[in-house]
Amino acid sequence: MAWDLDSDRPIYLQLVERIQMQIVSGAYEPGGKLPSVREYAAEAAVNPNTMQKAFSELERSGLIITQRTNGRVVTDDVELIRKIRDELAQEQAEVFLRKMAELGLSREEAIGVLRQIGGADNE
Repeated sequence: MAWDLDSDRPIYLQLVERIQMQIVSGAYEPGGKLPSVREYAAEAAVNPNTMQKAFSELERSGLIITQRTNGRVVTDDVELIRKIRDELAQEQAEVFLRKMAELGLSREEAIGVLRQIGGADNE
């Protein structure tokens, strides 16, 4: 099934974000093998060249590594994966707080909304 990609932003950046999310969430283990460019491109319904560009960006960040005999694998640097996960979480938190401020909520009120939602899940 094709991935839900937004035409307002570069596709390769959206692919980078999606694959980053898969890696930091544990869908791909540290040191684990990734699908080939062609397999990933077919799954996402994008041109293989676009997927290659996304992979190159992920390699530059150190999140994936190309091994001659094994293809591309996720780094086994757990600290790097944790750092990227924390950066992504902080970005999402900042987006949330900015949106809540647009609604007129203070930071404390926005955090209260999260606590209320979190509390509803625990009942």
